[in-house]
Amino acid sequence: MKIVKTIKEVREIVKLWKKENLSVGLVPTMGYLHEGHASLIDASVSGNDKTVVSIFVNPMQFGANEDLDSYPRDLNHDSKLCEEHHVDLIFNPEPSEMYGKDFYTYVNMNVLTEDLCGITRPIHFKGVCTVVAKLFNIVQPDNAYFGQKDAQQLAIIKQMVQDLNMPLEVHGCPIVREIDGLAKSSRNTYLSTEERQSALILSKAITLGQSLVENGERDCSKVLTSMIDLISSEPLAKIDYVKIVDLKTIQPVNTIEKPILCAMAVYIGKTRLIDNFIFEEV
Repeated sequence: MKIVKTIKEVREIVKLWKKENLSVGLVPTMGYLHEGHASLIDASVSGNDKTVVSIFVNPMQFGANEDLDSYPRDLNHDSKLCEEHHVDLIFNPEPSEMYGKDFYTYVNMNVLTEDLCGITRPIHFKGVCTVVAKLFNIVQPDNAYFGQKDAQQLAIIKQMVQDLNMPLEVHGCPIVREIDGLAKSSRNTYLSTEERQSALILSKAITLGQSLVENGERDCSKVLTSMIDLISSEPLAKIDYVKIVDLKTIQPVNTIEKPILCAMAVYIGKTRLIDNFIFEEV
């Protein structure tokens, strides 16, 4: 396994692979890898001849008062996990490598970015789309892998690939959870012991909502009221949003008549956590 810092090095390595007609999978990450990332890597390794993992804390997707500086970083840990899971190449650039001083070009999107996380993080998806488009151009993967925990991001990236005729397939992989149900996240490290216990309210609400829908409830307001009431019973929890939207368009729906995404963002103390479930069997 190699670790490289420059775009030139990545392109040279991938060019040699392509000459040998080897397929390439890409797992874009911001590092501080956990079992959720490992599941994406495993999917790539099983589906491609070569796997690239990008580790880049993308400054463009952080707002002015967000956790860019404190976001956890540990390349030594990340490289060990990657090696254990048979990654071929880690791309770990500096921000100056990805965004030169005369950088003026961005990838933006309407509709899918306007609700859910897009309301309280208005620049976030512009940064996500731009960096992911750059990574796709740099690595030229045949396949790319993203987690369902960031379901809105996954829908946006799939739409970007379709709209811009990018020659790759985007794969969504299931949420990986702790034994007690909490969705794996690099931000879980921010939680105190008390907050970590309180954070279980997210997965409990997901389980409740999923159960209601699977048992035939189709009125979104009833599902959401039950979930919100449960989350509100936890003193350390502050709701950013809990919503049900169309799975493809990320637009709000009142009745479950087609595939939906039920998504939430909740602050536990100062830490913003997300979780969701998807229901398609309408």
